[in-house]
Amino acid sequence: MELLNNALSSIKPLNEKEIKKAQGKIDNLVKPIGSLGTLEEIAAKMAGIKGEMRFKEYKKSVVIMCSDNGVVEEGVSIAPQSFTKALADNFTEGNTGVCVLANRYNSDLTIVDVGINAEMDDEKIINKKIAYGTKNMAKEAAMTREEAIKAIEVGIEIMDNLVKEGYELFGTGEVGIGNTTTSAAVISVLTGLDSDIVVGKGAGLTDGQHEHKKRVVNKAIETNKPDSRDVIDVLSKIGGFDIAGLCGCFIGAAKNRVPIVIDGVISAAAALCAYRLNPLCREFMFPSHLSEEPGAAQAMKEMKLEPMLNLKMRLGEGTGCPMAFNIIETALYTMENMASFEEASIETEDYDTEINKILDEKTANKER
Repeated sequence: MELLNNALSSIKPLNEKEIKKAQGKIDNLVKPIGSLGTLEEIAAKMAGIKGEMRFKEYKKSVVIMCSDNGVVEEGVSIAPQSFTKALADNFTEGNTGVCVLANRYNSDLTIVDVGINAEMDDEKIINKKIAYGTKNMAKEAAMTREEAIKAIEVGIEIMDNLVKEGYELFGTGEVGIGNTTTSAAVISVLTGLDSDIVVGKGAGLTDGQHEHKKRVVNKAIETNKPDSRDVIDVLSKIGGFDIAGLCGCFIGAAKNRVPIVIDGVISAAAALCAYRLNPLCREFMFPSHLSEEPGAAQAMKEMKLEPMLNLKMRLGEGTGCPMAFNIIETALYTMENMASFEEASIETEDYDTEINKILDEKTANKER
């Protein structure tokens, strides 16, 4: 618990001075105010994280937390639990979706066994196994409170080590059959929303199986009665080791002042947990895409974050992160290489008057 408490207490806000400096530069580039939209917001936010707005090709890694979930006993997934191990093995071979996308955008993978229900014997997989999967949350608590804390601290430790190795931009991925069920349960409790709103079809359930999945989520919540004010209680009773581990990654990123990308619904559930433990964690997060799983949109809404892309994806693994890496680097490259009005020899006396009106209005709106 000491590692977690120290990490949470060490998180500081973004550098507002650098954000304003970056925004001033952006507003004076050869374009209408705000015309590059989200790219401008990303670049300014990166200045607040990094202490400057400067393009570089960052050393990147998608951290993939791998873990099994006892709730698969309830028939909430069409895939067998053995797929978790099989997919983790394939990560090391470079065969899966996230492997191909990470390779395309020059990102490494950090694969972590935090609770696979099998022995893993591959040096490319970091062994941080807490248990051989969680218990069936529809019948009892998924894990103990101590195990939940340990899983969160695994994520913090992984981030600390990767930062020491020179990594500067991170993504969050996972694999664990049944984890769209645990994620939906966590999001439902933390947002207070009914399962009808947050439970999706996962890997392709039929309508009947989908309704059964909703009933299982409701049963798990009714059985365990998690305290929505206590994130660790929620994680321990209806979460998964993968969600808890990723929660630690978001905390570790904020602690180390490095940007971290949210992938899909499991990653979003973990981000929401980190946000509830310390709202400043949100300032270091970049949502990649809007997952087809409905709970992801609700988690984003709760954190007031807007995904960069909507590609109707629901694979998980961290597949949205490499594309977001490209957008983040592109945003910085664009702001650094565009000319200012002065550099382009464009007279702006009349235009400056209109710009100042817009900036004054933006400031007034923020104050309100």
